[in-house]
Amino acid sequence: MLMLLTVLSCSKDENDAKLPGIAENKNKNLTSVYPEAARLEFPKLKGGQSIVLIHRTNDMYGVNFCTEWDTQKKSQRWSCYQMHKGNYGGNVGRYDGYPFDEDLDYKYYFTSDLYYGSGYDHGHICPSADRQYSKEANRQTFFLTNMQPQRNIFNAGIWQKMEQKVRDWVDNGIKRGALDTLYVCKGGTIDRDDQIKGYIQNQMIIPKFFFMALLAKNASGYKAFAFWVEHKDTDYDTDKQGNYPLANFVINIRELETLTGIDFFCNLDDETEDHVETLGVENIKSAWGLK
Repeated sequence: MLMLLTVLSCSKDENDAKLPGIAENKNKNLTSVYPEAARLEFPKLKGGQSIVLIHRTNDMYGVNFCTEWDTQKKSQRWSCYQMHKGNYGGNVGRYDGYPFDEDLDYKYYFTSDLYYGSGYDHGHICPSADRQYSKEANRQTFFLTNMQPQRNIFNAGIWQKMEQKVRDWVDNGIKRGALDTLYVCKGGTIDRDDQIKGYIQNQMIIPKFFFMALLAKNASGYKAFAFWVEHKDTDYDTDKQGNYPLANFVINIRELETLTGIDFFCNLDDETEDHVETLGVENIKSAWGLK
């Protein structure tokens, strides 16, 4: 079993990366505009034409999830959030509809919902099933800013399998006391022409690749890895048991950063970040129980 780097215990709030004794961090987010950007699930903010949408609920957890929105491309780059004992679980059901995001100025979105009639699903980035602890938290996951166009065979296939695997890790980890918090950052590729599959009505970007960057914390420290998967129009092959071989889509965080140009988990101290982001794929598979 892969040994994790031992670090100081930390809380599940905006102060995650500010505890005394944490080593140097040269690439952490600046927090003058978005104090929440100090949270460990956040990647390095792009800035420029991109803004951050902080979705909050009126409960003890405060931040539900956050999204980086490119105002020129009118597309989300990622959504990030935490999963822990407090905010995981429940059964409030699914919100009915895809509302505009109240936190986004209308000038930064399309005048209508371009998904309808396009042949693409409203592909959740922060999933409805990950936010079942309150109706308001679930409703926010249906904001159009939390969507990317996905073929149904992809959305209901490999993407759903990956999302369910994440929930299995959280559920089993919390029950066994082996997981404190899972920090999640997910999205689709919008920044490189060769990573764009096409456009809906020559306007809305269709990502060619999707990713999940995962950072787990327990009493021993941290471990991290990523899923990287091409957005195909056909189903992925299954093994003899009918399961998707998720191990085939595993890469380390450093490779994901090279592919996307995004600096993930930048609020970790530099030593820990380098350790968890550069592990070999076989070590990752062993540490996370992937075959």
